[in-house]
Amino acid sequence: MRNTSIDIPTLVRIKPGALDRLGVYAARSRFDRVVLLYNKDLDRALVKRLDQSLAGEKIAVLGRVEVGSSSFEHAQEIFMTFPAKAQAIIGIGGGKALDVAKYVSFLARVPYIAAPTSLSNDGFCSPQSSLEFTGKRRSFPSAMPYGVVVDTAVCLSAPRVLWLAGVGDSVAKITSVYDWKLAFRKHGTQVDDFAALLSDATVFQLMAKPDHDLEGMRLLATALMLNGIAMGICGSSRPASGSEHLISHALDLIARKPRLHGLQVGLATYMVSHLQGRGEARIAALFDTTGFWQAIKDEPFSRAEWLTALRMAPTVKDDFYTILSEPGRIDELSDLLDNDPRLKGLFT
Repeated sequence: MRNTSIDIPTLVRIKPGALDRLGVYAARSRFDRVVLLYNKDLDRALVKRLDQSLAGEKIAVLGRVEVGSSSFEHAQEIFMTFPAKAQAIIGIGGGKALDVAKYVSFLARVPYIAAPTSLSNDGFCSPQSSLEFTGKRRSFPSAMPYGVVVDTAVCLSAPRVLWLAGVGDSVAKITSVYDWKLAFRKHGTQVDDFAALLSDATVFQLMAKPDHDLEGMRLLATALMLNGIAMGICGSSRPASGSEHLISHALDLIARKPRLHGLQVGLATYMVSHLQGRGEARIAALFDTTGFWQAIKDEPFSRAEWLTALRMAPTVKDDFYTILSEPGRIDELSDLLDNDPRLKGLFT
């Protein structure tokens, strides 16, 4: 028998005003000396609020790094100058800062607190960091965050399209879990039932109230966090990433201007759900309610790039069986691209 043992966040706060309480949360965990990493373009008012919160608890900031690049080399440089006396890393902002902070904490073997200021994907709470290496984006092993602090009021004030991207990344769990189980039936790929159940359940929690308000932010943040934990449970991206992610990864490689990960993944999820014969109506309704379709119509995708990405997708990952691995499925998606009324106006 194999018992699963994983690290999960000890500190979880998802509520309005959480950013201003981060110093209190850190003090309760007895972190007296910390390092801050934040996005170079992050609103300085948010950094100031965090500084005030830490100062209020007499927590010393031993270093602060503006993260302008999510390269592997940049993360290594930060690690090489990491203060030996630091007890924790706090990452605040978007994907670049959080991925770099997570990886540096893994190398330095110190706890990491993630404070995302938007909810565009599940990367803020996962056992991997997405970094650029030799010109390509790759996943590097990282530790699960010690803490996740999401100020829902801050996330609500972020551009709405980032929330829509988070919705797109979350709904992908419908197709990814199906692909995982299909890989088991076809090739014997091991499935962790609890990880699959946890990932699948988060989608329907979000669908119950897909609103762009404080409660909607809380539900989305919770869903994305649990998706990351599901990946940690099984040591694989399988509970959160299937054929829809392969399409998005292919787009990242060939598109002249790759779009937000969650927008690419969300649209690919709708298309793949047709192949799988499940969930397409519910996904379409969710995208109607949230305005996801309109966000893409405002800046349509390139049809030629998507056709290329569809052909490339099954080759993006070795030994990663999905429904796209079946003969004729790519042709079905190509036909869907031309004939599905929901997709009209989404491509040029």
